[in-house]
Amino acid sequence: MKLVHTLLFLLLCGLGLQAQDIHFSQFYMSPLNLNPAMTGVMNCNSRIAINYRSQWASVLGSNAFQTYSVSYDQRVAVGRNDFFGFGGTFWGDRAGEADFATTTAKASASYSKKMGGSRKFGNYLVAGAEFGAAQRSLNFLALRWGSQHDGDGGFDPGAPSGESGLDRDQFLFADIAGGLLWFMVFDENNSLYVGGAFHHLNRANQSFSNDGEDLLYSRYTAHAGGEFMMNDRVGLVPGVILMSQGPSFQVNAGTNVKFLLDGGRNTSTQAFQVGLYTRISNRLDSSVLTDALILSTRFDYENFALGFSYDINTSDLKVATDGNGGFELSLQYKICGNQRRGVYCPQF
Repeated sequence: MKLVHTLLFLLLCGLGLQAQDIHFSQFYMSPLNLNPAMTGVMNCNSRIAINYRSQWASVLGSNAFQTYSVSYDQRVAVGRNDFFGFGGTFWGDRAGEADFATTTAKASASYSKKMGGSRKFGNYLVAGAEFGAAQRSLNFLALRWGSQHDGDGGFDPGAPSGESGLDRDQFLFADIAGGLLWFMVFDENNSLYVGGAFHHLNRANQSFSNDGEDLLYSRYTAHAGGEFMMNDRVGLVPGVILMSQGPSFQVNAGTNVKFLLDGGRNTSTQAFQVGLYTRISNRLDSSVLTDALILSTRFDYENFALGFSYDINTSDLKVATDGNGGFELSLQYKICGNQRRGVYCPQF
């Protein structure tokens, strides 16, 4: 029965996620989804980022939650030290047996203002904004209602359902976000950043009824991180993100250990990272739990970065999942060429 309850819980979560956003355990590998102010903040001219996440496959099989994202951004020099950033993001998310799906396309822009320092030491304040459109859809025919169950484990799909009032299985809505980022670079390999973002400023209606109103909760995000070399070859890359959306909140925090693989600092084009993060969230009864431990790795080779992470489920759902949570793959490619730097940027 615990497995049945878990499956029902996951299905209801899939339907209730209209009030919550996608999330990546490797949030630092998906900068435009994290904060529009991170658009164009890089040490090259442009960047391509690809992310894929699969979750709950151990209990949902082919109905596992799946999320993908593709983004492109570039920076353009303004004057001697400042920059504009321009980018675009396309992501999709599909959850549960009823194919609750979201597809989003967004454009973002930022302006980076140098506050002080030199080429290898300094700090910037960045403001960013994002505007896009999204589509949400749901397969009504795949929904199961309490009235179709007989209470003894039987199910009659022909029995009367509770779908009255649901008269649109898909809809479009606009979405707006803004953000700020401050970062300080101590030298080419040591940096610190702090940022915040405000997503869903316009609170679009999410109801599957033409006459209903279910406003999307705004999401508030705070994040921080950096890179700190302890010697010529080993450093720490900590990160933390806090997201609050309606009655829900989530905190991811941890650190990677970075190993430079050639020539030591200031000459390295190859690096390997391994780390441990934890994800903390709240229950429906407002209590707090440690939802998962996240094992992460990352390999950097010249302009490529490849990341992999795996969530180990530590909540009560581990009874059904055997501790399996979700895995993620991330890929970044940066295009450098001739570039003008007012200061080195943090590595994302």
